[in-house]
Amino acid sequence: MNTIKTGMLLAAMTALFMGLGYLIGGMGGAMIAFVVAAGMNLFAYWNADKMVLRMYSAREVDEASAPNYVRIVKRLAQNAGMPVPKIYIIDNPQPNAFATGRNPENAAVAATSGLIRMLSPEELAGVMAHELAHIKNRDTLTMTVTATIAGAISMLANFALFFGGNRNAGGIIGSLALAI
Repeated sequence: MNTIKTGMLLAAMTALFMGLGYLIGGMGGAMIAFVVAAGMNLFAYWNADKMVLRMYSAREVDEASAPNYVRIVKRLAQNAGMPVPKIYIIDNPQPNAFATGRNPENAAVAATSGLIRMLSPEELAGVMAHELAHIKNRDTLTMTVTATIAGAISMLANFALFFGGNRNAGGIIGSLALAI
């Protein structure tokens, strides 16, 4: 069901993006907005997980480097009947965890070193079960598409300001970018 919701969100946001492109540059602006949105969506679909992991300087771990953490994630994934995602640690004292990836076969989970140190194995299992649920329900794809389109609208607002789109279009785009 989330795949259908993601498709509908993608279509609606692309239409909005094209409408804003039309306000800025007429039919040509709408077509450019469509091409940019399609390109960004394809790029994000295939690379968003790698980008976010790189942004946080996450390092992939295995049972030799983080035995308890990896065993917890593997056991939870097997119990959920899903493929084991790639498992990462982010060297940061702040407690945090997230899931990323376009589908269960191409997913990753990451936890900060602070979270792993702070929680008992049972608590860590609860957090990682939550992250695995995001993967299983394909929430990560929805979040990726939403973030990509929000970034595209923000980029469009910058183009409007830089290239002198009419004041009304710039104001509308700026308001939408701030709302997102």
